Formats: sequence, structure tokens, C-alpha cells
Amino acid sequence: MKKLVSVGAVLVVALTQAGCGTQVKSLPFAAAGGESRGEVPVYFGTQNHQPVKTRLGEVSYSVRIARQTSGPDDACHLALAEAVGKLRAAARARHANAVIDVSTRFHNTESNSSTDFTCGVSPSAAAIAVRGQLVVLEAR
Repeated sequence: MKKLVSVGAVLVVALTQAGCGTQVKSLPFAAAGGESRGEVPVYFGTQNHQPVKTRLGEVSYSVRIARQTSGPDDACHLALAEAVGKLRAAARARHANAVIDVSTRFHNTESNSSTDFTCGVSPSAAAIAVRGQLVVLEAR
């Protein structure tokens, strides 16, 4: 009887955890980067930008959002948009006019891509970490 209870407990745990894992995704950027109506431009990876006049330091942020009813890709894009918003807010606070060399990460999976970003998504949430350099770029 004791063995049956142990096997049953293991089976219940296995069944409740099935499908609850986090998936690491690599997705193409939507309109999260670049300039948009006076916003601080954000340059991912090695995207071209004006020459750097002054470096103000590195910043990094982690974002986790509830998925609610959105699909996994939409949730990742929402998490990216929130993370980019934090980068832009930090740039404004430090009087930077751009954020360059931005990378994205979920746990140990990092991307320095200028076309794709890395995000972790589960049935309940999406998460991303971003890191970039706050700079003052030379005027165009």
C-alpha cells in the first residue's frame, strides 16, 4: 500500500507539472527599437548609429509580465516593449540621447542580435532581461 501511495504521489506531481515549463523563444523584433516620435532611439546588437560622443554607463532591467489572454509571441513582444521603455526612461534620467549595444536575455540564453530577441514564456508569464549602453550620440 505504501508503494502505491508513493507512485500515485509521483504521478500526480508529474501530471500537474506537464506543460507548465518555460519555453525560451527567439523572435523577430517588431517596432520596439529605433526612433519613434521623439523617443530615445534604442539600437540592438550592432545596429548602425551616429558616432558616440559620451558614454554614460551600462544599465540592465528584467521584466516579467502576466500573459493574461495573449499568445506566447504577443506576451514576449509586450515584455520587450516594457523593457525598452525602462531603457528609454533610464536614458532620459541620465541625459543620454540613445541606448546602444542592447542585448536581450532569458536566464543563460543571451542574444546580441539586431534582428531577433530572446524571451522566456510560460503558460502564465513572459520574461526578458535587457542590457545596454547609455550614450550621447553626435548630432546628425
